[in-house]
Parts: sequence; structure tokens; C-alpha cells
Amino acid sequence: MRKKTYLKLVDYQTEQSEKHLNEVRSIHKEMRGYKHDFHHHLQTLKGQLEAGEIERALAYIEQLDTQLMQVDTLLKTGNVSLDAILSAKIAQAKAEAITVTVKANVPDILTISDLELSIVIGNLLDNAIESCRTVTEERFIRIFISMKGTMLYFSMLNTAGPKKKKTGSLFATHKDGVHGFGLRRAEAILEEHGGWVKYNSEDGAFTSEFLVPAIE
Repeated sequence: MRKKTYLKLVDYQTEQSEKHLNEVRSIHKEMRGYKHDFHHHLQTLKGQLEAGEIERALAYIEQLDTQLMQVDTLLKTGNVSLDAILSAKIAQAKAEAITVTVKANVPDILTISDLELSIVIGNLLDNAIESCRTVTEERFIRIFISMKGTMLYFSMLNTAGPKKKKTGSLFATHKDGVHGFGLRRAEAILEEHGGWVKYNSEDGAFTSEFLVPAIE
């Protein structure tokens, strides 16, 4: 039964991660199309204004503005897969009144797979969001991601409740076990790639960081 439950959770997380990646790729494609058409839009507006058709030009601008608003604003880290998971989780956090700041600069091609990267960072962010839910005052998540030579470095600070005792390799435990399972999966992936992850719990704050080989 435990093995069956484990496999179901693995399938669920894999499905969610693939969904995030497909969503961001679709949005990127739409944005590239909009950029490609931008020159044509300018030429159209120029012609309308030169012809004195001010109202028509204003209506055209209004249409363009509406179209642009439909394209999600994505975080740009340099890595499409990282953009995908961060954008999805940031949107979720903001919907729960959690302020998120991100500073990230990562190569597009890494040795850790897109799916593994999505699972690792997605689970760490799920844990941060869950932690923020335990407080009523200011909620925030601060993320820093960069390369240290050939190693990918990730650091995150988020608001939290009272300091938690360490349980195994984790500081946080959850009633439904899903987030705890997710963190164990993240740790296993990092370990497989020769990396490490560590946590630190203090009253009012929780930090997560990992370092993993990511470039050959």
C-alpha cells in the first residue's frame, strides 16, 4: 500500500510539473508572435495617424493593449523551465497575499532535467507557501538563484511561525504528508546529482538552500 501511494504521488507531481512547463512554453510562443507582429502594428498606426484618422488609431491601440494584457507577464531567469515553475508558484503565492521577490540568472541548458528542476524548486516553493499560511502578519518569499562555477545555487527565505524542531532531514512536517513527501523527493533528486540541500528554522523565518552540479 505504501508503495502504491508513493507511485501515485510521483505520478501526480510529474503530471503537475509537465503541465507547468507546457503552459509557459505556450505563453512564450504567444509572446514571440506578438513581438514578431510589433513592426506591422507600428506601420499600421503610422499610416492611420498620417491620414488623420486619430479615432481609428486610438481604437487600434486599445485593441493592442487588450491583447497584450491577455499575455501573462513571465519571470525571465534565462531558463525556460525555471521561468515556468517560478511563474506558476509566484501567481499562487500572490493570490494568497504573499509578496514574492526573485533574483535569478541561470543558463537555459542544465544537466539536471527540466522535470527534475521543476520538481525540486516546485516542492521547495510549496513548502514556503505552506509556511507563510501559518502567519497572519506580513507574508513574504525571497528567492535568489545563480551559478557558482558549474554549480546551481538556490536560496530562499520565507516567513514562518514558531521555530520547528528538525525531523530527520526536514524541519517542516505536514498533516497530509504530501509536502513532506515532496521535500523528500526534492532531496533525493539533488542527492542523485551529487548536490545537497539544507534548511534553517528560526522564529518567524525559514530558509532553504541547495547546491547541485548543473553544467558539464
